[in-house]
Amino acid sequence: MKLSINKQRLSGTIQVPSDKSISHRSIMFGSIAHGPTTIKNFLRGEDCLSTLAAFRSLGVAIEDDGETITVHGKGFESLKPSEQPIDVGNSGTTIRLISGILAGQDFTTELFGDASIAKRPMARVMTPLNQMKADCTGRDGSEYPPLTIKGNKNLQPLHYEMPVASAQVKSAILFAALQATGETVIIEKEKTRDHTEDMIRQFGGHVEVTGKEIRLQGPQTLTGQEVVVPGDISSAAFFLVAGLILPNSKIILENVGLNPTRTGIIDVIKQMGGKISIEEEGKNNKSGRITVETSQLKGIEIGGEIIPRLIDELPIIALMATQAEGKTVIRDAEELKVKETNRIDAVANELNRLGADITPTDDGLIIQGRTSLHGGNVTSYGDHRIGMMLQIAALLVKEGDVELEKAEAIAVSYPNFFADLEQLYGAGGN
Repeated sequence: MKLSINKQRLSGTIQVPSDKSISHRSIMFGSIAHGPTTIKNFLRGEDCLSTLAAFRSLGVAIEDDGETITVHGKGFESLKPSEQPIDVGNSGTTIRLISGILAGQDFTTELFGDASIAKRPMARVMTPLNQMKADCTGRDGSEYPPLTIKGNKNLQPLHYEMPVASAQVKSAILFAALQATGETVIIEKEKTRDHTEDMIRQFGGHVEVTGKEIRLQGPQTLTGQEVVVPGDISSAAFFLVAGLILPNSKIILENVGLNPTRTGIIDVIKQMGGKISIEEEGKNNKSGRITVETSQLKGIEIGGEIIPRLIDELPIIALMATQAEGKTVIRDAEELKVKETNRIDAVANELNRLGADITPTDDGLIIQGRTSLHGGNVTSYGDHRIGMMLQIAALLVKEGDVELEKAEAIAVSYPNFFADLEQLYGAGGN
């Protein structure tokens, strides 16, 4: 696909897609709660639709009238064996979180996905669930999907120190802990996004969080709720950066989720000198309107406890760093290697093809700024976030064309990405 290039101004207001993490979890919580759950502003991207289809295959009645999704939950005990293996598509969130739910069932389920999922490490989920007395096995005795999960109605509580900072692993354990008898304690390596803890409370459950320690007493019964999904800051990130690095630009993003465990990119933008303003609104000030303008940026070091708060935004942050004065160092980001692709190598390889100066390291990237970009042939590797990052990069290109292979991957999380981009440069001109 030939990408749009050389856009010298973006302006206007858009509403980014709904939060992917909350959309996934709204289906899951609705399915295991008692009574109807209504979901508004659900993200109908491929990943979240994989979650919806998975729970339908487990016997949950789910209606979608195009505006509101209604999940008719009847509790953990109402789930039924799927008639065939469950296809999670490209969704790591689906396969890891649903594993925690299936761990407490009295039937066996096979989970598989696309070629990318077949390479995603699952021992990080299988190990704690097996310690809780589920029986989770991977392909040919490995840690890779397809996964076979033989559930156990008598799950044991767990005291678990997380070896990696992963909200997906934490959430899988919490879903299992809701079915176990006794107190489960999770010690996080670094604090990660807390949507699961928030939604346990929203659905009438109880969970205690003290610093990096999480305690949950099971079993618990949840009650259906209304969920209004805010905009996804991970999707907003591409336009936040575009507004900062393209000349004469000003972009307003409406209804963006502002959960503090997800807003690391905002902290980074401020540290780099970006012009950004936020008007908080919504329940508990966890969503708001964000405005960005063209800025003179400077390189910084990014590492430590902020990494889990911006792990999905690091590809677009790397692009931003190519347009900042001086060197930017990203470290402590080994988790990038086990996303939809190895995002450390993918970011360096593809941006360097366009003229950037990026050196990959074992746990991050060293980015030299400020660099001019030129045309070239690049690939998303089938990774939606790499694809969107490369389109924003192409807007900076003054000479040559940019051809993107596997552009269709962008639909996984942002089906209207190109239309929203066209709206902004249609309003702003060139």
